Amino acid sequence: MKTKAVLVAAVAATLAISGTASAAPPVHETFHEDISDTDDDFCGTGLSIDVEGVVNGRGLIRARGQEGLIYFAEHVVVEFTYTNLVSGASITTVERSLSKDLKVVDNGGGTLTVVVLATGNFTMYAADGTTIGRNPGQVRFQLLIDHGGTPTDPEDDEVLDFQVLKESTGRSDDFCAVALAVLAPA
Repeated sequence: MKTKAVLVAAVAATLAISGTASAAPPVHETFHEDISDTDDDFCGTGLSIDVEGVVNGRGLIRARGQEGLIYFAEHVVVEFTYTNLVSGASITTVERSLSKDLKVVDNGGGTLTVVVLATGNFTMYAADGTTIGRNPGQVRFQLLIDHGGTPTDPEDDEVLDFQVLKESTGRSDDFCAVALAVLAPA
């Protein structure tokens, strides 16, 4: 669930700022998104959980190297509150992260390979503010991107493949186990 939220936030952030990437000087953008949803099968349990949250961040887009390939960097704060619709029990999660492209390579043939570093801290809190779970550390992953014939313009890019290169280096509490202990105690 956490990974899914992170990816959704990253994609939303990228889409929010990608329209301005073709400018020659570095482009600085901020973004904000409110999220409201109900998960009717929370962690595969059939439990209905209300999910309210906000994604705030800032991004940097710049061309680097002789080929002028585009590099992204973003600082993101993601805050969610999960509430059991029947019992009213709730938890809050806060993630502060930095992700940045470490290496962008034009493979020829219409694709780019992008190596990304994502680092930060994910903390889960009970309703009283007590910390109940953590997932700090960093991961590295690689994207294979179809650049649509324009390697220096990300507007028409499509992700073809996603591979984790280095798993999380920090403590990795199981999101569902921690959340369900509060939201649906046995």
